[in-house]
Amino acid sequence: MALLALFILFLLSILSLVLFLKPSSKKLPPGPFSWPIIGTQLPSPTMKPNLELFKLAQRYGPLMLFRFGFENVVVASNHVAAMEVLKNQDRVLSGRFKANSVRVKGYIEYSMVWADCTDYWKMVRKILRTELFSTKMLDVHAHVREEKVSELMKFLRRKEGEEVNFVDVIFGCILNMLGALIYSKDVYDFEDKTDINLGMKGMIRQLMILAATPNIADLYPIFFDGSDFQGLRKESAACVKRMSESWAAIINERRKNNDHTKNDLLQVLLDSGFSDPQIDAIFLETFGPGSDTSASTIEWALAELLRNPEKLVKLHEELDRVIGRNNTVKDSDLPNLPYLHACVKETLRLHPPVPFLIPHIALESCEVMNYTIPKGSEVLVNLYAIGRDPTTWDNPNSFLPERFLNSEVDYQGNHFQYIPFGAGRRMCPGMSLGTRVVRLILAALVHTFDWSLPGGMHQDELDMADRFGVGFQKETPLVVIPTLRK
Repeated sequence: MALLALFILFLLSILSLVLFLKPSSKKLPPGPFSWPIIGTQLPSPTMKPNLELFKLAQRYGPLMLFRFGFENVVVASNHVAAMEVLKNQDRVLSGRFKANSVRVKGYIEYSMVWADCTDYWKMVRKILRTELFSTKMLDVHAHVREEKVSELMKFLRRKEGEEVNFVDVIFGCILNMLGALIYSKDVYDFEDKTDINLGMKGMIRQLMILAATPNIADLYPIFFDGSDFQGLRKESAACVKRMSESWAAIINERRKNNDHTKNDLLQVLLDSGFSDPQIDAIFLETFGPGSDTSASTIEWALAELLRNPEKLVKLHEELDRVIGRNNTVKDSDLPNLPYLHACVKETLRLHPPVPFLIPHIALESCEVMNYTIPKGSEVLVNLYAIGRDPTTWDNPNSFLPERFLNSEVDYQGNHFQYIPFGAGRRMCPGMSLGTRVVRLILAALVHTFDWSLPGGMHQDELDMADRFGVGFQKETPLVVIPTLRK
């Protein structure tokens, strides 16, 4: 075995040197030096990639090329490069990089997140857009979102004066909103302490961690593509299996009873002839990314407001004026709350839900900013860098919601200096629902409660460090104490 390992290492070295020394007539994007076999060594093994790549872009430019193992990775780091990737070369760069860890049999074949732009992908997106994300359906389902927010407020009233792990309860509220829309049942029990580690919330977080974990099979696919050397795919398969089992009885019961009285996504999929594995994949990807990223956005927003009390006062004043001190927030109030909307938009600028978007793949070689992106390259868009670009934003590291008041800049994918949900054909399909959910929950939380930090902690002591992954989360979860506003 030792001789075989040495032989493979020797072959890798020779192949890598040949590729490394091979002359190329193409003008590739600039980037740091790449070693044979290893590829590019980034500044720190424990770095925050979004931050370190932002710093490197200031040296090498807005379009950079890295080699990790045998794989090319191109990173776009400003709005011009993002427009080239997501608009001008949208078709050619619309392929999807499928991490080895997510290639779970029975799931990956029907994935929408990890699929290329196939006819099946288009069909599923159309169904979700029609049944969940259209303006008509958002208005139809407004009462569902309001009901679930009311349940959250009741739970927090019972916790008045106690420490609350903020993102857990927000995550639970969003899961219940989605559960009501997807199969007409709650998912999360606020009083069940075991749900933190064993429920759907924990599995969603685990899947996102596994998808973002560096994998030798992705770096050296020639040799390890079919293997699961680190066991990441096995772990992902276990999470997918447990999530599918959590709603299997619901699907079976609905199929058996043929109950057409339910007005939810499950009934639409059954009536459209979808198989159980197809429904499992759709459910997993509808519950998963949307709940995690929306909960994190609300957590970041409240943390920023606590650190900037003058902004919190302005938001209180708007909510009291528009809603009325003794009234509850309704979905229909949201268009009349511009400062609330500005707070959410500013949070998304500083803390993009998916800091690199989901990685793209170049289906063919193409030209971007006078450089060649080789076919098969992984393409990342660094939203963290774009949102903090000092050539685009004044005081880019400061939380200033006022910058979005009376501004035409929105997150619809038309202003490439601000694309928290991406742009082009790969733009997040759940943006409209996600932004309504975030605004409604944040408005209710701020309007109903005053929030303080535990142990007499001062606002300036609040840890705002982030933890890198597919989603952009706080390193230290926000723990707060709710008190009913007088």
